Amino acid sequence: MFSATQVCRPARCGRRTRILAYFGLTVCTALGAPMAPAQALHYAVQIEAPAPLRALLEANLDLLRWRGNPRLDRDQLARLVKGAPEQARTLVATEGYYSPSVSASAELAGPQPLVRLTLEPGAPVLVGDVELVLTGFAAPFDTALLRNSWSLPVGRRFRQADWELAKRQLLRQALASRYPRARLRASSATVDPEVRRALLRVELDSGPEVHFGALRIEGLQRYPASLVTNLNQIAPGTPYSEAALLALQTRLQDLGYFSGVDVSVDLGAALDEDLEALAAPERARATGVDTVPVVVRVTENRRKNVAAGVGYSTNTGNRAQLSYDDLSVFGLRMKSNITLETRRQNARADFYFPTTAQGDSDSVGAGFERTDINGEVLGVATLSARRAWGTPLLERSLGLEFLTEQRSVDGQPSVSSKSVPLSYSITRRALDNLLQPSRGYVLNGQIGGALLPLLTDQRFIRASTRFVRYQPLGAAATLVLRGEAGALASKEKAGVPGSYLFRAGGDQSVRGYGYQQLGVHEGTAIVGGRYLLTGSAELQYWFKPPYGVALFYDAGNAADTLRALAPKSGYGIGARWRSPVGPINVDLAYGHALHKLRLHFSLGFSF
Repeated sequence: MFSATQVCRPARCGRRTRILAYFGLTVCTALGAPMAPAQALHYAVQIEAPAPLRALLEANLDLLRWRGNPRLDRDQLARLVKGAPEQARTLVATEGYYSPSVSASAELAGPQPLVRLTLEPGAPVLVGDVELVLTGFAAPFDTALLRNSWSLPVGRRFRQADWELAKRQLLRQALASRYPRARLRASSATVDPEVRRALLRVELDSGPEVHFGALRIEGLQRYPASLVTNLNQIAPGTPYSEAALLALQTRLQDLGYFSGVDVSVDLGAALDEDLEALAAPERARATGVDTVPVVVRVTENRRKNVAAGVGYSTNTGNRAQLSYDDLSVFGLRMKSNITLETRRQNARADFYFPTTAQGDSDSVGAGFERTDINGEVLGVATLSARRAWGTPLLERSLGLEFLTEQRSVDGQPSVSSKSVPLSYSITRRALDNLLQPSRGYVLNGQIGGALLPLLTDQRFIRASTRFVRYQPLGAAATLVLRGEAGALASKEKAGVPGSYLFRAGGDQSVRGYGYQQLGVHEGTAIVGGRYLLTGSAELQYWFKPPYGVALFYDAGNAADTLRALAPKSGYGIGARWRSPVGPINVDLAYGHALHKLRLHFSLGFSF
């Protein structure tokens, strides 16, 4: 019986053996032994073992590490072969196999020696008992949560890597809430190879409980402190929470005023108080709780920023873009941009008010957009006001706009209309990663319309929803399900803004068809309809992360009646790359109704 903590790691064991082998070579040279030939001794190594263990041995055995070394001769190769079984036993012990059967032999005759190593791992060592000793944690802290988070339970194969990971995760769980000074006091893993059982014991000390104190801001020069204080929802006296610090940091980063934000607590302040209490016992605190300040360190963005770029989209064609941001225009943040694309041109400017203490973010803006898509030309001018609130996980907004629209179909004289719609939107995100999702879902719902006759040619009400689901299928595959539905009700369709009607087709809709190519036929043009229904199923396989391939099937359409909502299908194959800026998708799709292939390119996903 011995302690598993004394077992070498693969890299360490390999290094020790290599040092001994090198020492042997040096001694031979010093004693006048013949030098190894300048040309490397070429030999083959054949390892017979289960695939995961074979990969471990191939990566760490000195037999393979020294292969091709010009200083290695046949005698030294024989020494390596003799020591290989013991090194193999040490290596596979880290994977839980403490009683393997290992043999090694070499055929040194001939121009190319052959080394064979055979390993039968036998039955693995399993975790027989886990003792977690948790000291110092006071109610209402849920110690059951710590115990349930232990990731190496009874009956699991004992691996050195899993053992180290389980201890780190246990400590990480304790550090996240109320006890950021928790520490592992002791840990032991006692392995009995004869009965193939490991007894685990971990002692975790909470340290003093920590509460949040006052807010301290560092790095502000250009902008007012209210930018930070209005977003701070951490009340002094509340228990420490890593999630609360991360939420504040995220809100500050999303403001756009800072290029860098770090939110933490000053644990050193509490340590200083402890030293003062030791020096003057009469000043010692009445409770065992440390109060630490919340420190916000920011690096401010430049007040003005200009950016330009060019690009291409399979939806709207060539693109040239110019943006100008100013972080202080009459005390407001201004964002403006001009975008010129083959099928779409727009100019817009928005002014953002500082986020309120309640978390509301208000903005006003104006813009103009012109689109020329499938025979319909729209020119829309808007004035808008918007309030947004919530978090990236549950985001809500309320918007009011006044718009005027010029609409021309098939080159006919344009028709003008105006409207004042009010819209409410809610988005729920439950993803493992907001930028590179592989598990979870996103759900968006919108409802609104122009219900009053004020400055409105045609009253209407509109509702829509979108949904994306990511479901892992094993370690290398992901199933992506996507759907969208919408409906609009009005007495007449004429007078309803074209941007509030529905069309389908394109990179993020039904692939195999052009951008907004699916809709209502009006002459030779395709215009928006009252109803929309689309769906998609995509199987992604990541053969070499971050690279993958995808098979997909899309279907959907837009129409003025439910009866006419006959789905058009598209299917094909695509390439995937999880780039640092988001997933990049290149798809080749076949539009079944058109009997044509179409190439699609997109960055990110539509939520």
